[in-house]
Amino acid sequence: MPQNAASSPKSPVPGAPVNIVTLKWGDRYGPEFANRLYRAIDHHLTRPFRFLCFTDDESGLLPEIEPHPLPALDLPEYKARSTWLKVGLFADGLADMEGDCLFLDLDLLIVDGIDCFFDYEPGRRCIIHNWTLRHQIFRKRPEIGNSSVVRWQAGTTQFIVDRFLGERDWALQTFDTAEQTYVTLAMGERHWWPETWVRSFKRHSVPAFPLNLLAAPKLPPGTRILVFHGRPDPDQALGGWRRGRLHRRTRPAPWIADHWREAPDDARRSGA
Repeated sequence: MPQNAASSPKSPVPGAPVNIVTLKWGDRYGPEFANRLYRAIDHHLTRPFRFLCFTDDESGLLPEIEPHPLPALDLPEYKARSTWLKVGLFADGLADMEGDCLFLDLDLLIVDGIDCFFDYEPGRRCIIHNWTLRHQIFRKRPEIGNSSVVRWQAGTTQFIVDRFLGERDWALQTFDTAEQTYVTLAMGERHWWPETWVRSFKRHSVPAFPLNLLAAPKLPPGTRILVFHGRPDPDQALGGWRRGRLHRRTRPAPWIADHWREAPDDARRSGA
């Protein structure tokens, strides 16, 4: 198979578990972020699933979470613990995953059912269409993805890893901290998630300056996943973000606590 070609998508096997994949390294996000994400999945996904956390520290993770070593991707030391590790998740045979894989960043918030993320464009690669910045609303929206929510089929994306390894130094120099731009390019054919499903806290919840200083953030209608890219993280936005420039500050958003599940979903487990 040519290096840049992907395997043809296969029809999902009915009843087979899907794969929920996340990454955790360093000390910015403790095990509580992975545990909250697991509980949110357990509440908002009706089909069977594996929850795989690729990490350099598995301490404190719930027993239902499968800990796995960080992807063995050939990265220089200065990028060895960075979002470029996401590229390694596309390797064939990783953790014996089969079928659909849905990557989720640790710092996002799941607020509604997510079965649709597996029903949409079955067998194809899907990613967020990165949001337009407020000062760029009159420009054409770039064909760039946001890798906070990505879906692919296990065993069909080794070509992404191979391409990166073949042009690693160029990719790191050209895209630096914009790993998601490279991933969008390397994926080739991909599909954008429907606009209302995945929203940005900064772009869609927080009012534009100067209203952000007066009005509290709101959850956009139709949202299923709310992404927190950069700062603030959900725990910081909960009580209001007061650091940095005025246009980045936010009023408290107490509704975040309604979607951060601190305890097991007893109703789901009891079949209620």
